[in-house]
Formats: sequence, C-alpha cells, structure tokens
Amino acid sequence: MKLKKMMAMLLVGATCAGMMAGCGSSGSSNSSGSAESTGSGDKGTMTLIMSSRDEFLSTLESAALKAAEDAGVKLTSQDAQNDAAKQIQYIETAVNGGDIAVIVNPVDSDAAQSLVDAAGETPLVFVNRPPSDMNVLSAENVGFCGSNEDTSGYFQGEYLAEYFKSQGKTEISYVLLQGELGQVSQIKRCAGVLKALEDNGIKATSVVDLAGKYDRAEAMNKISPILTSGQKFDCIISNNDAMALGAIEACEAANVDPSSFPIVGIDCTKDGAAAVQAKKMAMTVYQNPTGQGKGAVEAALNLAAGKPANEGTEFTKDESGEAYSDSIVWIPFEPVTADNVADYL
Repeated sequence: MKLKKMMAMLLVGATCAGMMAGCGSSGSSNSSGSAESTGSGDKGTMTLIMSSRDEFLSTLESAALKAAEDAGVKLTSQDAQNDAAKQIQYIETAVNGGDIAVIVNPVDSDAAQSLVDAAGETPLVFVNRPPSDMNVLSAENVGFCGSNEDTSGYFQGEYLAEYFKSQGKTEISYVLLQGELGQVSQIKRCAGVLKALEDNGIKATSVVDLAGKYDRAEAMNKISPILTSGQKFDCIISNNDAMALGAIEACEAANVDPSSFPIVGIDCTKDGAAAVQAKKMAMTVYQNPTGQGKGAVEAALNLAAGKPANEGTEFTKDESGEAYSDSIVWIPFEPVTADNVADYL
C-alpha cells in the first residue's frame, strides 16, 4: 500500500482507539438488524455487511464477530436483506464513521465494482461470494475470502460418477436445483458437477433445470410437480443443502423414498449433515463458514495494516499466478459422505 494510504489508515486507527464509541457510527440500531462484537476496539472498528442471514451465513457472521473480538477490533454486522443499494449505503456509513476496513457478502456479484467504489480507499474484503470479475481484486485495498467454487460441484460429480459406475451405468438423467441464477456460485457449481461427470465417463442429460433460489421451500415447490408427473430421472443435483432438503421433503410428501436415488447438496449445514447420516441425502460438500468468517477478518486486518490479504494466514493461498493472487484467502471445500459425516456433526 502506498505510504500516503498507510499513514491515513494509521491515523484512522489511532482516532478510533481514542474515541471508540464515537467512531462506530455504523453500529447504530436499524430496521435491518445489526450485531456487534464485544471487542474493545483498541485496533479500530470494522463493519460486516451481510446479503441476508440463513444458517450458513449466520454461522459465518458469528465466526467473524468472534475473530474480531479476539483481535481487539469492534465489529458491527448489518443485514442488507438482499438489497444491493442498501449494501452501498452501509459501506458509505462505515467509511464515514472511520472504519479501518469493511467486509461484505455481496448481494450482486456482478456489481462488485460499485461496492469497491463506495469504499474508496478503505480496505474492502468480499467474503463467501467473490466478484464475478476477479480482476476487481487487483486494487491494492481489496481482498476476497471464500471457497473455490470450481471444486464444490466437481466433488458432487465425482461422487455421482463413482456411484453410477458401480451400477454399471455410463448414461444418466438428472434434475438440477439451481441457486440464484447468474451468481458465481450457481454458475460454477452447475458447471463443476457436469464437468466431473464428463471427465469420469458419464453422459448426463438434464430432465429439467429448476431455479430454487437456494431456498428450501422454493425447492420443495419446484420438485413436487416433477415427482407427481411420473417423469423418470436418476438423481437430484442441488446447488446447496437447503434445496436438497426441500427435495427430500417433496419426496416424502409424495411417498417417494429419497434414498432410492442420490440427492446431493453443498454446504454441509447441520441439517444437511443429519440428512446424510440418515441416508436421505447421498452426500454434501462442506463449505467452512467458521473459516470464512475468521479468514475474512484476518484479510481485512492485513489490508488495514498495508499487508497482502493472505499474509500470515493459516488458510490456503491462491496459486493461479494471477496479479490478484495475494488478495485471495481460500477456505477449502471438503466432500462429505456417510463414511465421514460423523466428523461434521
């Protein structure tokens, strides 16, 4: 980071340490709900801006609050309720309040540059959802902490390929439950599972692709008509656990045994892991929300100190060789099946 910016950040840190409460204007109560760490604020204040709160993101949020507290940083968390404009407002409030860094779980990955612009010279870390254009991370005060979505769906595909090969099948049909259309995670998770199937000699044909929006109830509603139509398929592929669980509920409501064909998810949430243990879901892929929350705080503190986002982190560094590699902190995905699910409960 340039000397001018470094001096500015040190000045902000000193001001926040001296004023503490006055520096945290972004921590005021609001209609969208907020949460704060109980950190002393000796190292300044930061804001975490969530796109929304579900089981996974709430765990990430709790981990970030704990990591900030341990680091002596006062962290305020805001819920944008899937409103991209509100995220920009929260960033502006954090910057005007003197935060040393901002962490954001973006509503719209395509609009990442607008979030960077709103942050200005204040360090900004994207968490969980990366910018659609990773070149946004080339700015010296911008970082990303999350899991490599190129691998998540691939683990699903490897499992399914092994499963069907054991049955002597090389051609299958599938139902696909997709997350929010156009999001990086939705695109890469879908591409990854299909690539793994192809790489492992399985010809996979879609029966129907459904937009489940990562929502359990939405997935249940979308799957139910397929089950009652008599349409044949070999498996249900879901972009996350919540939709996979919705598919399981739809099966049970239609008197279809969900263990009679593979249903695969991603995230390894508490309910998802329980479904794998109960053999209602064939497998899931663990995405570490605790690691993402902790890693995002570490990355933000690094940037605020003028260091690369991934310096000194216990997590995985990016080895792509891109100009923005030092701006990335990877939290690895892990495949979870009946054989190892006990380790994740």
